[in-house]
Amino acid sequence: MHHELRDFPDANAVATAAADFVAQCSRRSIESNGRFAFAVSGGRTPWSMFEKLALMDIAWSDVVIYQVDERIAPLGDATRNLTSLERSLGTCRPTIVAMPVNDDDLDAAATSYARQLPEGFDLVHLGLGPDGHTASLIPGDPVLEVRDRLVAITGVYQGEQRMTLTYGALARADQLLWLVTGDDKRSALAALLRGDPSIPAGAVTAPSSLVMADEAALAT
Repeated sequence: MHHELRDFPDANAVATAAADFVAQCSRRSIESNGRFAFAVSGGRTPWSMFEKLALMDIAWSDVVIYQVDERIAPLGDATRNLTSLERSLGTCRPTIVAMPVNDDDLDAAATSYARQLPEGFDLVHLGLGPDGHTASLIPGDPVLEVRDRLVAITGVYQGEQRMTLTYGALARADQLLWLVTGDDKRSALAALLRGDPSIPAGAVTAPSSLVMADEAALAT
């Protein structure tokens, strides 16, 4: 698929531009549909983006945030995406539909979360790992082959299992926003931009995709 690329000098500039883009998307969606359905990944840059968003004029009561992926870890754990998301939002109060990763039956929890997903996301934010993973779609993990579920449980990756949206769920996005920063992402970003299907990120599809990257990630 085609990715529009916008380059910025550093990670802070990426976060600032991303916040502006998300704010614009939110206003357009709320004006058209009365709500903004936004799915959010983890990573380095999104929390800075949310800190900037929290200072902007957004109708937070009409914003619904879904999780793209989450670690199987206790509530409040520092590694949880939810922990960083809530901290970055400060006093802003959107509706956050959190992944139920602390349920005893994780497969049933994944099925339950899938039932809460909207028919379409106005915007899905994705990151990109140095190994080409996005969401928690990890190279070599059986989750890459899941086609009959919108949400699934991964194998162990970097010492933890995760719950993740599958390709089918990500395909519900009207718009993708990739935030890619750091020189460790150079190879993966080049593969993404040329549509390389050998990396998990290369198999994500949507009608429109915008990549915001810093100079470190784009350097050759």
